[in-house]
Amino acid sequence: MNRRIKIGAYVVLLGLAVWFGYGFFKNLSAATAKESAPVEPTNQVSQIDTNQEQTVAVTNEATNSVSTNVAAMKPKQTPTKPAAAPAQSRGQSTSAVLSYGAGLFAVIICLGLLIAHDFSWFAAQRFEKFIFDEDLEGAKDPEYEEAEKVWANGNFLEAIQLMRDHLKQHPREQYVAIRIAEIYENDLGNYLAAALEYEEILKKKLPSQRWGWAAIHLANLYSGKLNRGQDAIALLQRIVAEYGHTAAAKKARERLSAEGITIPEPVTESSTAPGEESPPSNLPPGFTRKKS
Repeated sequence: MNRRIKIGAYVVLLGLAVWFGYGFFKNLSAATAKESAPVEPTNQVSQIDTNQEQTVAVTNEATNSVSTNVAAMKPKQTPTKPAAAPAQSRGQSTSAVLSYGAGLFAVIICLGLLIAHDFSWFAAQRFEKFIFDEDLEGAKDPEYEEAEKVWANGNFLEAIQLMRDHLKQHPREQYVAIRIAEIYENDLGNYLAAALEYEEILKKKLPSQRWGWAAIHLANLYSGKLNRGQDAIALLQRIVAEYGHTAAAKKARERLSAEGITIPEPVTESSTAPGEESPPSNLPPGFTRKKS
């Protein structure tokens, strides 16, 4: 996915999450709000009468009797209850809670998938760096440094043996195997030995980009110094068939196109119209004949 598109997707999803979350909790509060407890109004008249009764009761019993009769004659106020929230308003709030909740849930799912995709890509990149030691952490190993020093002194076969010993102890550092193939090809001019080294490398379970470029290099050896054109074409076709979305596959298509075999770019959707069947072909899947 394009970096700008991915950033835009994150921004849109986060904005939708805030909007749906705000609407959800706002309507949830309205839907679950309880009726406030009734407040009894203060009967000032009754309080005044009560105070008068207490005062008169201190002075004499006769006055207390009179104030009690006066208080009994005064009307009492009936407390009023606040009007309950309309049922229709609560129903609308409940419906809004369900709608916003569903939208929030969908946004969370999309965000989770996007984050999981980015995390898996990051983990794959870290694993690839670990396998091939792109940061050259393995170069700090004294054994490997010694092998490079021996190579710099022109002792190529001895350097290869030291590198093989290092590779046996550290099989994940496949850059060492590629280095051995380079020494065979560039320093010793032993193209067959270099090709054999690359063939062993391609037997490993490697990241697609690394595997593809190693295969491209081997195909160059096949078609060039080893004069094995058919093997080169077969390997290029394998790159396209198994790793069609890599940069190495793009290079392989260009090479095959020069040989008269046109291979379309991989597509995510079928280009065949509904109800139609693809015409039969004797080429491997994903290959088409070059138009005359």
